Amino acid sequence: MRGLTVGRSPGKARKSVQAASTAVAVFVALGVSLSGCGAGGTGARDEGPAHADAVGGAASSSPAASPSKVPDRVDPVRLVKADPRVSAEVKRELKPCVADEYPVDVSYGELTGGPADDVVVNVLTCGDAVGVGSYVYREEDGAYQNVFKAEEPPVYAEIDRGDLVVTKQVYEKGDPVSSPSGENVITYRWASGRFTEEFRTHNDYSNAAGNVPTPVPEPES
Repeated sequence: MRGLTVGRSPGKARKSVQAASTAVAVFVALGVSLSGCGAGGTGARDEGPAHADAVGGAASSSPAASPSKVPDRVDPVRLVKADPRVSAEVKRELKPCVADEYPVDVSYGELTGGPADDVVVNVLTCGDAVGVGSYVYREEDGAYQNVFKAEEPPVYAEIDRGDLVVTKQVYEKGDPVSSPSGENVITYRWASGRFTEEFRTHNDYSNAAGNVPTPVPEPES
């Protein structure tokens, strides 16, 4: 991604003579090679397969790309339904929306520094995808244990650079489900065997977006 510059040399004339001598030598060598071809030999064609082998050897010496690490998958539905810390209301919401498709989002990542990736599960509603429960599971002694839960809908949890970020939408009186008035964003960090709140922010949504009245067309003259 960088460059190089070369300047003039005081021995330019001497180098020109050397270049001319080298050119003569190249023509002589070329004449010998062509005479070999005329005598029935394979000549320069013999170099083809050898060159291909050399390229192949160089390619084979390159290190093979290592496969990406894939986290151990869990069954989030079974995990939530078997969890005694999950409320009965959330378990009732956890049902297939279409065929065997359940309304759950699952994320894997490092939150607690455990022996395996932690698992974040968000349970949603089928109709409008409102988060009704967010949970974090940590592997302990070969089993996943619930180390965090939030069940005040609408709620959604995510992994952000090693922190747990939970978003809770805020509704005022009269707000439809699709249009909350704002949100609270809370960041948690794992310390001393539990999640503790680090900081939170509140965002108010604009009421102007999407509510601009359509101008009435002027009547034709």
